[in-house]
Amino acid sequence: MKRFVITFLVVLVALFSLEMLNPVQEHVIIPFTSMLATISAAIIAPFDDTVIAYGKILQFRDTGFAVSIEAGCNGVEAAIVLIAAVVAYPASWKARILAIALGFLTIQALNIVRIITLFYLGDWDLDIFSWVHLYLWPALIMLDVLVVFIFYLRYLGRSGEEGAHAAAA
Repeated sequence: MKRFVITFLVVLVALFSLEMLNPVQEHVIIPFTSMLATISAAIIAPFDDTVIAYGKILQFRDTGFAVSIEAGCNGVEAAIVLIAAVVAYPASWKARILAIALGFLTIQALNIVRIITLFYLGDWDLDIFSWVHLYLWPALIMLDVLVVFIFYLRYLGRSGEEGAHAAAA
């Protein structure tokens, strides 16, 4: 357990530090966040043709209401927590990479739902938007990370990999 906690914290700090570097922000995080806005607008488009995306902004053309997807709202931090937990837990690298890839996709799928719901809530009622944005969705995104990690642990337990790797370590 001590090894898991230390490895988790080291990987967590390293990934958060890497994420904060200007070149990473400029070449990875900002383009990724812009892509989330574009994907959100593309999902909405068949149902509402008044929505546009530019950069990290999602906006109604008719009312002008917009949301900007900022740091902490792009799912990257949640993915970092998942990556740190998966890397810290003893398993094969094949299992770890699979868990990270599927977990990242799961987090981002839920995050796109989050972006779209917040976009419509903000246009409807800013007080409700604020509460849901600050309290409900962050808890749900981190719950998603926990659920993905638990599924990963169950997968390892069923495949017998967890016990075999732990015995070898």
